Amino acid sequence: MAGRYDAVVVGGGHNGLVTAAYLAKMGSRVVVLESRGKTGGAADTSSPFPDLPDVKVTTLSYVMSLMPPSLIRDLKLEQFGYKVTAMSGAYAPQPGGGGLRYGLDNAGLAESFSKFSKRDAAAWPEWKAWIARSADFLGPMLMEIPVNLGSMAWGDLVDQARFALRHRRGMSSRQAADITKLFTMSAADLLDEWFESPEIKGLLACDGIIGTWAGPEEPGTAYVLMHHSVGDIGDGQLSSWGFPEGGMGAVAQALQRSAESFGAEIRVDTPVTKILVENGRAAGAVARNGDEFRAPLVVTTCHPKITFLKHIDRHELPSAFVRDIENWKTRSGTVKVNLALSRLPKFRDDDGSDPTIAGSGIMVAPNLRYLERAFEQAREGQPALAPFSETCIPTYHDRTLAPEGTHVVSMFTQWVPKEYAAERHQAELEAYADRVVAIHDEFIPGLKDAVIGRQVIGPWQMEHEWGLIGGNIFHGELCADQLFHMRPAPGYADYRTPIKGLYQASSATHAGGGVTGLPGHHAVRQIVKDRKRRKD
Repeated sequence: MAGRYDAVVVGGGHNGLVTAAYLAKMGSRVVVLESRGKTGGAADTSSPFPDLPDVKVTTLSYVMSLMPPSLIRDLKLEQFGYKVTAMSGAYAPQPGGGGLRYGLDNAGLAESFSKFSKRDAAAWPEWKAWIARSADFLGPMLMEIPVNLGSMAWGDLVDQARFALRHRRGMSSRQAADITKLFTMSAADLLDEWFESPEIKGLLACDGIIGTWAGPEEPGTAYVLMHHSVGDIGDGQLSSWGFPEGGMGAVAQALQRSAESFGAEIRVDTPVTKILVENGRAAGAVARNGDEFRAPLVVTTCHPKITFLKHIDRHELPSAFVRDIENWKTRSGTVKVNLALSRLPKFRDDDGSDPTIAGSGIMVAPNLRYLERAFEQAREGQPALAPFSETCIPTYHDRTLAPEGTHVVSMFTQWVPKEYAAERHQAELEAYADRVVAIHDEFIPGLKDAVIGRQVIGPWQMEHEWGLIGGNIFHGELCADQLFHMRPAPGYADYRTPIKGLYQASSATHAGGGVTGLPGHHAVRQIVKDRKRRKD
């Protein structure tokens, strides 16, 4: 027997740490059980190059934006080392020379876009205004606990009525039509309504495919585009993407220090093999070594296929719920490539007068057809010959990651076949990474020669080392049938589960996707709400 607690949190990723911090702050005795040797999950900083021990990379996730300011304040994260520097802008190089680029506050955007389409440059302000109008509806929804649509329970009926009134008030028929488009259209079709330049549409479509098993022409990717465009809503205000000092692992460290400051106990190297259920209620968790951690409240932040198909006996769960989890789509084709360089890259399109390119989000997405072709090849079982990549150089802003003179490059790339989650395929991944680097070498001359270390992480490794089933960074695809009241199963999108006392707060729940902390935050809100109802 390992001990008794008020609450057990299964999984020490960023959502688990947020959950533990809030529960401990409220006075609960909390323990976090993490299977790996450190907390953070995919929010990780590591030193993967044996010959370069002082060079650190952001292993999987690589930028911050979606964490709301209220959470940062509540958990005093800045006091514990949380510090983010805004990305300088965006740069989309084009084959043969030139590219789209702009700095913070869209500086230089009109001039850059006008080289490809004066009409598109003129359309940009209206496009941003349209996004802002959509944010008026979608942004606040990210901060809400989903209502249990279809439930006839009195409390749920009240929640449904309040939700309908809250979001219907002030919504015009035009805005209702726009929201419908977002959930049904492809990113390509949506962008076709606004822009004419293939290059501009290629750049903007990137937000519709990040981490997604779908090309820009797939229905539903318009929502993914909006999720990443509007998803950086924090307490109703837009924020920009940025690099945390110390890498993404520093975000996890700040969250762990916060949780511990409130009294939470963190146990690493403690993989959970079973969630205890007694008389239909959660009673704790069992670690691989047999230790039992008893508590009347358990919050799981693991992938739902791990929690409900491995940690719990299926006879404890409704058969329809089990079927929903079995059918939960969690495909992927992402590959993370991390490089150590002997020098700061020099860009083909930078004569030294533009400081924003190296500090920007670099999008290898020349046009929509390029992106769709890469996905089609992976869907047919072949790694993309010309992959998409969102690339950044965090050491341009953060010199804590590497010694003076050296730099690191983060490449989040797509696609390889989804079947790569079943086997390692390392030789194919290395060949794929060779192509990614060669493409970058076209607009960063000499990049290949500057590489002194390389790490290539595919879907199999993401699943087996980080618990990202299928290699999906969101714990489940962001498609219309897996959002809001459907995430991760009808009737259980409110962070509850079929087992009393067991709650869920993984990225597979509402507002998950990205390092937001929102699932953990919302799960605790639901726990507090349920406690209040029981008292009433």
